[in-house]
Formats: sequence, C-alpha cells, structure tokens
Amino acid sequence: MSQVKLYSAKVCPYAQRVRMVLLAKGVDFDVTEIDLKNKPDWFAEVSPYSKVPVLQHGENRIWESGIINEYLEEVFPEPPLLPKDPGLRAIARIWIDFANTKFTPAFYKLLLSQDAAQQQNWRDELHHHLLFIEKEGFCQRSRTGSYWLGDSLSLVDLTFYPWFERWIALEHYRDLKLPVNCIRLREWLGEMQQHPSVRATAQPPDVYIHDYAQYASNQASGATAAEMRRY
Repeated sequence: MSQVKLYSAKVCPYAQRVRMVLLAKGVDFDVTEIDLKNKPDWFAEVSPYSKVPVLQHGENRIWESGIINEYLEEVFPEPPLLPKDPGLRAIARIWIDFANTKFTPAFYKLLLSQDAAQQQNWRDELHHHLLFIEKEGFCQRSRTGSYWLGDSLSLVDLTFYPWFERWIALEHYRDLKLPVNCIRLREWLGEMQQHPSVRATAQPPDVYIHDYAQYASNQASGATAAEMRRY
C-alpha cells in the first residue's frame, strides 16, 4: 500500500489538480473516491471542510488543493513544478492566487446566477479575465515554450486547467465560448490536453454538462456552491 492516499472525486476540479500533480511527479498513490452527494459519515473526520481533495501522507493530513500541491512540490521535488528563480516563482504564485481568488469564483458565479443582468456582469468579468490571461499570462514563457511559464509544465498550468476542461458547461448553459482572439490561450489548452497527467484524469464533455446542470439551475448543494453563494 502506498504511503500517499488521496481522498478525491472525479467531478471535482480541485481534486483533479492534485491528481495531475501526483501523476506528473510519478508519485505512487491510492485513491479513495468520495461521493459528494452522499458523503460517508467518517469523511467528516478526514476533511474538516467536508470537501475533497484531502491528502494523507504518513502522519501528515493536508487539505485545500493549492496547499496540497505546494506540499507535494516540497516533498517530491522531482520533476520540479515551480521555477527555481525566486522572481519567476513569485510570478507563478501570483497566477495561482489569480486562479483561486478571481478566475474560478467568476466561473462558478456565472453558472449559479439566475438573473440575466447578473449573468451578463459575470460573463463580462470572466471574458475580461480571459483577455488578461492572454495578454499577461504567457509573458514569462519562452518563445518556443508551450506552457504558462515556458517549456516546462508547472503548478500554474495544473491549477488553471481543470476549469478549461469544464468550459463546455459554460458554453452549454451560459453561451460563453473562449474568445477567438485568445490565440496563445487556445494553443496552451491544446498542449495541455495532450499531457499524460491530463489524459489520465480527463472526462468526456457530456459528463460536465450533466454534472454542472445543478449549478446552472442554482440547485447545487455542495460545499463549493455554498461558499460561492456566500461570498
């Protein structure tokens, strides 16, 4: 049995982040799949926030995907998923923060909103975020690099990717497509879709259309939906 155990759910983009990091680093791990609509009673003892992912590594139990991934970067440093240069490492963390505090909340709030005017506001904000990513997000990559920070996969790529895999839900329910002028973003997405850690965790588009129907009707009852409504 592996020393690394991950409590996960295939539908959860935050859990996918961690699964991809573990796979990219070649870490042997066991997965316990949690049914988020019918969580077992014992899960409350594992996850203080009643959310996935949760990582158990020896005596260490860690939750929150961004923190888990930084922990994995420290404990399993090869291959590195953060730059060694302090300035570039800071840039990487800025983008991870942008994903967590601006990009993903707009994604969920657009889906959850039932008011046409509010939907348009969130659609405009998310569109602005996409253009900002296109203009600023790839400025640190090399001219030949395919990834966010250059020619190597990083935590930034793996932080953002799950929501682009689920973008089909926004297209289907809120008619928001990736802008045609986001050329570098589209190239990045195509490259990411071919990465082995992505291919190993990817699901078909119809899965997300089905799973996000409750978000689109504001009937989602999970912890993430509750947080997005509250803030």
